[in-house]
Amino acid sequence: MKYHSLLPRERAERLNKRITEGMMSALKTIHSATSPDSMDPADLNRQRRGQEVLGRLASPPIGFSWEPFTHHQMSMAWVRPERGHQRRRVILYCHGGGYTSGNLGYARVLAAKLSAATGCETLAFQYRLAPEHPYPAALEDALTAWDYLMHLGYGARDVIVAGDSAGGNLALELTLKLKESGRFLPGRLVLFSPWTDLTASGESYQSARDLDPMLTMNYIQAVRSAYAPQTDWSDPHLSPLFADLHGFPPTLIHVGEREILRDDSTALAQKLREAEVPCVIRTWPDMWHVFQMFPLKSAGEAMEHVADFLQRYD
Repeated sequence: MKYHSLLPRERAERLNKRITEGMMSALKTIHSATSPDSMDPADLNRQRRGQEVLGRLASPPIGFSWEPFTHHQMSMAWVRPERGHQRRRVILYCHGGGYTSGNLGYARVLAAKLSAATGCETLAFQYRLAPEHPYPAALEDALTAWDYLMHLGYGARDVIVAGDSAGGNLALELTLKLKESGRFLPGRLVLFSPWTDLTASGESYQSARDLDPMLTMNYIQAVRSAYAPQTDWSDPHLSPLFADLHGFPPTLIHVGEREILRDDSTALAQKLREAEVPCVIRTWPDMWHVFQMFPLKSAGEAMEHVADFLQRYD
């Protein structure tokens, strides 16, 4: 979708700038009130409520059916375009939320946008959250969702695994688990601002800390301790940046300039290229963490880029 195509170019750019600035201000307000410094019950409850607000703020596009169901005691949902769509490929979408928040309501936004961009049906799933269910609960649930698609008759290469933030981490860890188990891997990965380095070694954790309206180091420290307490965070099964990525599928990475996880993406792209994995990375000027969720011109362009990538590596 082309945004503001009926407006003169300069007016459209001014309008887009105002929308972007207003959205950034709203995000700063939400996260200043809900981003946790700890995982005590009050902070955790605020974080989860904040994630629900984000899901409502970034409403999904229209023209899709939403079909929730339960499989092996896990909540899942199909997002299907109501008009013609292709059934040869399917997207398995892993939602973000620091492994401590997020649900199908939050997942619905990007799941629908991915379907709109690609014409594919998208399967979203609600994995168990930390601290109640620390690692490897989320990975186990991702494997359950993967196996569900295999039992439906999809081939591994027919599946595009997508994820944002912690969901990007989960998409990578699912692929690593399949590789280590000697199983076939997904056809492609699509990652929005993936969290790849739980050690937080990237320079952007410091240089972008005053630019990022979404994430803080206190938040990163709180959620990683909840997800993997008393653990070596450089373990490749937690930080896929340090994994052996040889044999991984073609991967698309999007990241914003204004986010502390920027170096998680750029370092991952470098590691993939060193492993001779086809990788496309695009850094979006003036954008923040998982900006694709929101009603922005750049978000629309990002989804077009996803479609172009999948067509290129079809």
